[in-house]
Amino acid sequence: MDTVSSLFQGKLHILINNAAKGLFKGALNSTEEDYSIITATNLESGFHLSQIAHPLLKASGAGSIVFISSITGIVAFPASTIYSATKAAINQLTRNLALEWAKDKIRVNCIAPGPIKTVMLQSFLGATGDPGIESLGCPMERIGEAEEVSPLAAFLCMPVASYITGQVICTDGGITMSSSLSPSLF
Repeated sequence: MDTVSSLFQGKLHILINNAAKGLFKGALNSTEEDYSIITATNLESGFHLSQIAHPLLKASGAGSIVFISSITGIVAFPASTIYSATKAAINQLTRNLALEWAKDKIRVNCIAPGPIKTVMLQSFLGATGDPGIESLGCPMERIGEAEEVSPLAAFLCMPVASYITGQVICTDGGITMSSSLSPSLF
């Protein structure tokens, strides 16, 4: 953080926490090591980085943190117990930090993507038998692109979004509002 401080004159305007490691195992097949690794990567890293960055974000007078979680932190998905738990924790961490740090003029928001074309999604689909997009229950009948998530992150960091804090925003093609996950996933 010393390097960041020197590069940006002691101020940081934006922090994006997007560390993630997938684990697609059911609860009974998961080990203590699985739990430790996934929790450290998905939850602890963003929490500690936010703590370390706090003084620089506060010094900016208008800091913005954006966490990337997942809709698996909102709705249950098969073979993703630990991963989903960390994503749900990120959603709550977002709200708590937003509340605690509003007085410091730091906004904290979260994006919860649904199925986005990534290596992690391919890993999940492989672990569940690759059911296809129809089985994901996406009302928009397609998998999203990374380019459909990144503009939201940029928007949340802009002055025009200065009254938005503590929000978890789903970018999931309507999955979380549809309650139409296919039973074949389970």
